[in-house]
Amino acid sequence: MPKITLEHINKRWDKFYAVEDLNLVIEDNAFVTLLGPSGCGKTTTLRMIAGLESPTSGRISIGDKVVFDSEAGINVPPNKRKVGFLFQNYALWPNMTVYQNISFGLSNVREALPKIDLEARRAAALSKALEHPEELVKTIRDCVDKTGKLDRNRALIKLIDRYEISMTGARELMGLGLHESADPAGSAKAHKAEKDKAVRAAAERARAEGCALSPDFTYLKDGEPLRIVRKLSAEEIDLAVRRVSRIVKIGMFMDRYPAELSGGQQQRVAIARTLAPEPSVLFMDEPLSNLDAKLRLEMRSELQRLHLETGSTFVYVTHDQMEAMTLATKICLIDNGVLQQYEAPLRVYGSPANTFVADFVGSPSINFIEARGTQEGSHISLQLLGNHTCRFTPAQPLQLDAWYAAQDAADRKRSEAEALRAQQKGYVEKGNKDTVFRYHISRVDEQEDYGEETVLTDADLVLGVRPEFLEISDNGPLEGEVYSAMPTGMETTVRVRIGDFLLTGVVFGGILYRIGQKIRFGFRGDGIVLFSRRNGRLITRGSLDSFEK
Repeated sequence: MPKITLEHINKRWDKFYAVEDLNLVIEDNAFVTLLGPSGCGKTTTLRMIAGLESPTSGRISIGDKVVFDSEAGINVPPNKRKVGFLFQNYALWPNMTVYQNISFGLSNVREALPKIDLEARRAAALSKALEHPEELVKTIRDCVDKTGKLDRNRALIKLIDRYEISMTGARELMGLGLHESADPAGSAKAHKAEKDKAVRAAAERARAEGCALSPDFTYLKDGEPLRIVRKLSAEEIDLAVRRVSRIVKIGMFMDRYPAELSGGQQQRVAIARTLAPEPSVLFMDEPLSNLDAKLRLEMRSELQRLHLETGSTFVYVTHDQMEAMTLATKICLIDNGVLQQYEAPLRVYGSPANTFVADFVGSPSINFIEARGTQEGSHISLQLLGNHTCRFTPAQPLQLDAWYAAQDAADRKRSEAEALRAQQKGYVEKGNKDTVFRYHISRVDEQEDYGEETVLTDADLVLGVRPEFLEISDNGPLEGEVYSAMPTGMETTVRVRIGDFLLTGVVFGGILYRIGQKIRFGFRGDGIVLFSRRNGRLITRGSLDSFEK
């Protein structure tokens, strides 16, 4: 599968930038989720890669082929990009059967395709099936009901799936009548000899034309597949439909109409239709959003399996961070058209690049705790949660003043680059300006946020504490009370009040807490993340200890 490369991609309407200066590399066989809130630019990004939307500027490559380049004037249409697109609404034809829906796109293909001897391929597949006549007979006889009547359609589907053959091949195999023969082994041996003879005859025909046959019966000329402009044959279409129906397990529904299927089954049909032309990349735009919670969970598992079985590159749009975390090999998190972080799910969760990423990823949400800090040797002394002090020990060596100096230098460089771009012809200033994310501090008495500007210094910090790092124990350094407790069986989500602040914790196991109950708690592990309030960016990870009041 090809690598997808996006270089300096911009998409704007007037002064609104849906996507701004996006640089992204999607590796072979990756499962990348484009994640972000509604209107952040993730679907626009997907549509630009697929060719359904044209970028304002930039360059897109799929494999070694450039499919869009604003400077070179290249814009390859969607049907030439060899990509599949699965929409939010499945867009199935209601007047067509499942089989017709899946095969519809294949019947319109006319291009340079390899020349294949399909009769020889079918003969070889049947010969292989006849090597073990006892298994073949058992497969058919398993479809006999209690009255002794053979369910012919079910038997054909089982033969198709077991031997990976077309309906034509399955009917021919059934027509040999081995399941009715007094001597299945003898009959199978005779029929196998006929099929082997047909395969040898096909090889002779190819040699007469100056060609050889590959193991899959493609004509080879000088070692390369011989290509001719043609349409797919009925058997090739059938083989493709049966192949994808096996993958998504809908072989028994071929004669049904979409209205006769459940939501999950309709989604499987839509996936099968997308996979049938063997696209180099599969794009999915929130394909699970119409399903109920239980079915969504089931289909996530199916998509994971599908990704492994097909070996395709998947690019998946969602605003559901749980979908992104469970499915992706990499998460591409976007906000206001700007890439925020592009890393593996657990890396995004454990080391969020900024306060927006920390807030968006994770359920229950991360706890933000504002603090004032000064560096004292290898640790940072913090004042937080009203009048408490503690020590933050970074997991890696840190000099806070050096970190701020590097960040300010990078900001100046970006500002200078932006000033240079502003002088170029055709430059349009971004109307939807980027701002530092305003995180939420949970309090008992929520205060109205009027967005007043406060002067922040390098000493103004904010901690991010995931709920699983809040530890309730009898010897905890802090005292609080249970504000609310929500048991779910496997775990309990507890909100703890300390002064006017509320912190969320997750306690695993069936522990019951009483509202108003006094408890002691602390923060465990070195997964506490430290951000700058001034720019919202991640400084480092570390641990908290030495609490005093």
